[in-house]
Amino acid sequence: MRRGRLRVLLGAAPGVGKTYAMLEAGRDLRAEGKDVVVAVVETHGRAATAALVEGLEVVPRRRVEHRGVGLDELDLDAVLARAPEVALVDEFAHTNAPGSRNAKRWQDVQELLDAGIHVLTTVNIQHIESLNDVVRTITGVPQRETVPDARLRAADQVELVDLAPQSLRDRLADGQVYPAERVDAALSHYFRLGNLTALRELALLWLADEVDSALRRYRAEHAIDAPWEARERVVVALTGGPEGETLLRRGARIAARSAGGELVAVHVTTHSGLRDSDPGALTAQAALAEELGGSFHQVVGEDVPQTLVDFARAADATQLVIGISRRSRLSALVSGPGIGATVIRAAGPIDVHIVNHEAAGGRRRVLPPLGGALTVRRRVLGLLLALVAGPVLTAVLRATRTEDTLVGDVLAYQLLVVVVALVGGLWPALFAAVLSGLTLDYFFIEPLHTITVGDPRHVVALLLYILNAVLVSYVVDQAARRTRAAERATAESELLTTVAGGVLRGQDAVAALLARARESFGLTAVRLRSVDGTVLAADGDWADDADVRTVPVDDRTVLDRIGPDPDDAGARLLAVVVSQIAAALEQQRLRATAEEVGPLVETDQVRSALLSAVSHDLRRPLTAATTAIGSLRQSDVDWSPADRAELLATADESLGTLTALVTDLLDVTRLQAGVLGVTRLPTDVEDVILPALDELGLGPDDVELDLDPALPPVAADPALLRRVLVNILANAVRFDPDRPRVSTSGFGDRVEIRMTDHGPGVAPDHREGLFVPFQRLGDTDNLTGLGLGLALSRGFTEGMGGTLTPEDTPGGGLTMVVSLPIAEPDRGSAR
Repeated sequence: MRRGRLRVLLGAAPGVGKTYAMLEAGRDLRAEGKDVVVAVVETHGRAATAALVEGLEVVPRRRVEHRGVGLDELDLDAVLARAPEVALVDEFAHTNAPGSRNAKRWQDVQELLDAGIHVLTTVNIQHIESLNDVVRTITGVPQRETVPDARLRAADQVELVDLAPQSLRDRLADGQVYPAERVDAALSHYFRLGNLTALRELALLWLADEVDSALRRYRAEHAIDAPWEARERVVVALTGGPEGETLLRRGARIAARSAGGELVAVHVTTHSGLRDSDPGALTAQAALAEELGGSFHQVVGEDVPQTLVDFARAADATQLVIGISRRSRLSALVSGPGIGATVIRAAGPIDVHIVNHEAAGGRRRVLPPLGGALTVRRRVLGLLLALVAGPVLTAVLRATRTEDTLVGDVLAYQLLVVVVALVGGLWPALFAAVLSGLTLDYFFIEPLHTITVGDPRHVVALLLYILNAVLVSYVVDQAARRTRAAERATAESELLTTVAGGVLRGQDAVAALLARARESFGLTAVRLRSVDGTVLAADGDWADDADVRTVPVDDRTVLDRIGPDPDDAGARLLAVVVSQIAAALEQQRLRATAEEVGPLVETDQVRSALLSAVSHDLRRPLTAATTAIGSLRQSDVDWSPADRAELLATADESLGTLTALVTDLLDVTRLQAGVLGVTRLPTDVEDVILPALDELGLGPDDVELDLDPALPPVAADPALLRRVLVNILANAVRFDPDRPRVSTSGFGDRVEIRMTDHGPGVAPDHREGLFVPFQRLGDTDNLTGLGLGLALSRGFTEGMGGTLTPEDTPGGGLTMVVSLPIAEPDRGSAR
């Protein structure tokens, strides 16, 4: 039986229209003559969705009793017995009621597909297993119903049902998604604009990745090796040399020429490990690749050109950028064609760019340096062994010499060469090989005691022996080199891992790096100081009269060290540690700057709001009082007793308002001895809301309260928070024809105070204008709007580390949301 096809409609959030689109597709299929049934659909009480079900055959659901509650589930057996061509199955991630054949609905779908039934289903991005933790971080809501990625990626077709975040919020506010009683909580929590934007981006990225994977599968199934230039991918090969920055910038320019171009940097590590490249340069180049919007990768392969081409093909590269060889002409002549020529031959349809740079054609050794992998002491021991063991072995062999022992004599000297190679490396072994060859000729090959050879065959044998000894010496020396290189690379990796682990575990980055550097390089002491001589950090016993070596860290800092100089490999590793110290210093400076600027910003926000209040709220009552008193002083006007009383009442009321306002402002300015600041203390929001209502003279008949008594205290300044609530509530009472509502709730590590009215509301494009200093609606007298203004309220709220945002009220009106962080236990802070 042919397996059915699975088509999935993916949405970023509930309410985007997945079920509606599924039903529309089902009706279209039925109009084309397909046998379509509705296996299960969840309309959630939406009339438009329910209307689409009419006219489609619906398979009755199976009733399941669980703990006294009746649950309607998909009747899998009924659908299998009906055997339609297409089944519409809503909510792919649904968990079936206990006692069902399958625990999950996606398992039911698998049975339908195995029976040859095509399935059209729906799922939201938050239900994908691999994205569960990401969605929880974004929304703060854990998802218990998930679908394995493999099941979703195995679908024959995945389509995105997309809706702009603000459009979804508008649908929610209009009651098209949830019932009216759930709308307010949904808008303020899961359906925040930022949450929906992030979920939409997540859905688009997941689908784009799935499309890219589908393209790769198609090419693999059809044996298509040539890259398809769906988008430009530029691979830049890095060697760790000085040309890396030039190559990366050239590759970035190539990638930027086409929309969606991607930059990928790669370094091929051979078995010799870190010795062939500069780790410090590679670290800097990896950081540059990320700054340019690309990614950095490191692969291992002995055949560098082939490994590079294989990586480029695997990455679907369209362009490959490599540097021109740094070898001299003599080196190229001796060692043959370089990496560039080999890559060009193997790249096939991938365009290869060979970029010139300043290091091209530089000096580079054709032969390895004389200094091997062993120390000078080991090489001297090898020479002494050859000089001492050679004569001793000769004496022993001469004492036991017969005509039949020549082959044994040759093998004995061969063993001596191997032992010398193990002890002293290549050059002592070469010396032993030549010396043993001459000894064999002089003492054991006729004519004896001469360096001449009577039999020409013995000449060939002697030359072959020396050549064999040289090759054995070289192999043994190379094995020692590779062993030492591997040990060195392991030690370097352990050092870098230890340093990174110390920093990640919360240790001070600079102190951890200095301590590890001193231990790893065997230094007596190390310190970090600024160029003016100030010591920033130190480790070890420092002696001012010692021989101090200095390494620059950045333009403001140097590293002083007392101890032996590292070798070339150690110097490269030290450069890596120095670059990490520079990065840690930069992070410390940025953190210190942020800590210094943060309180100033908060204080400036509040100070600016206060100055705006003084310029607005003080001027109006002062003008009214001045006008009233000036009118009373006019001698040419005969005021009646009633007019005089009204003018005196106006002056008294305005001056009273002015006095109260000035008193409030002065109370705030005295918070820190005349310097404006914000004192954040653990504050129970209920202890602030109720006094604010009392100040406005509002009782239970005027305001609806929905306060959560279990909420933890918030970090806030009680005086400033009260001013904020008084001002917002005054506006809510003024514009709400009915009772405004005040509610509190917790969301993650924050507490929200929501003040809701059902007045005329404010259009979304005019909301930011609310926070321009004292732009009020209908502000025509001095009896209303004498609070500190919404600009002041936002300034105070942000100064306390919170936010003040306007939202739509379901059914019409405006909701002002004050969000404040939860206070840390037994702590307050002054800013």
